[in-house]
Amino acid sequence: MALDEATQGFLRGMADSTPPGTPPMWEMTAEQARAASAGLKNLYGAGPDMHRVEDHEIEAIDGGSFRARILVPSGAPDAVLVYYHGGGWVLDGLDGYDTLGRQLAMKSGAAVVLVEYRKAPEHPFPVPVEDAWAGLEWTAGRIDSIAGSPVPLFVAGDSAGGNLAAIVTHRARDRQGPEIAGQVLVYPATDADLGRASYLEPENQSFLTTEFMAWFWNHYLPQEAERTHPEASPLRAASLASLPPALVLTAEHDVLRDEGEEYAQRLVEAGVPVVHRRWEGQMHAFFTMVNILPASAEAIDLVAGHVRERAAEAQAALAP
Repeated sequence: MALDEATQGFLRGMADSTPPGTPPMWEMTAEQARAASAGLKNLYGAGPDMHRVEDHEIEAIDGGSFRARILVPSGAPDAVLVYYHGGGWVLDGLDGYDTLGRQLAMKSGAAVVLVEYRKAPEHPFPVPVEDAWAGLEWTAGRIDSIAGSPVPLFVAGDSAGGNLAAIVTHRARDRQGPEIAGQVLVYPATDADLGRASYLEPENQSFLTTEFMAWFWNHYLPQEAERTHPEASPLRAASLASLPPALVLTAEHDVLRDEGEEYAQRLVEAGVPVVHRRWEGQMHAFFTMVNILPASAEAIDLVAGHVRERAAEAQAALAP
């Protein structure tokens, strides 16, 4: 199946608006790539109004700090969702994910905490992992003040953010908390092996190419031998047992497709409840193309509904 018409039109528009002679992003410096991709957020439009929006600075383990934004859709949220943004551990941040976060909050009924972990190459592995963990612990310690009462805690992320979301569930299991009610992994990066079939299929070389993914890894963790560490490639963890129930979304035409689906299968084999949906006719990054691609709205609705249902189940389990 080919990319759907909306996606093809979007890619044509991007190509038409790119000045002649512009090098591909994987031939740019990190700063150049950030500047080149910054305009995408202007296409998303504004998200829905929130009951409350708070920006915070969180202290990191190394004495530095990073930002987080709390998006509260109502006076009594049903859950708190910590969301880690994508961008290959190099690109993007709070502003580029604000519209998506607001939609997720409004549609799920959960307060969304967007964590802007520090990025490579200035802050390579394991800094984003440590920031993701610090953001989770910070949020878990403030659930009552965020939501007004004890509510279930979820983690989610797309691409590199899906990588971080998966990794913090491993840490939470191994360190006996925080308790996570569910995880949402959107085309997650789970392994540094770029030799899988999905990396080699020509029809997958669109928004995220194999060369671009290699560029991200080279910025994030230049020492190739260290990329097999489970906190870089969570698919390589010895065990995925006793992790939170998962919703895993993958895209048909995505270089990350196979590793995301293999991770979902390993979760199933480990006894973890998993819902997996492969989005046909879609490329990498379709989920975050808010108000651009119809499939984005469909996927956001699926994620929001899943979180709402899982939150209700978790609350019912706690009821006397």
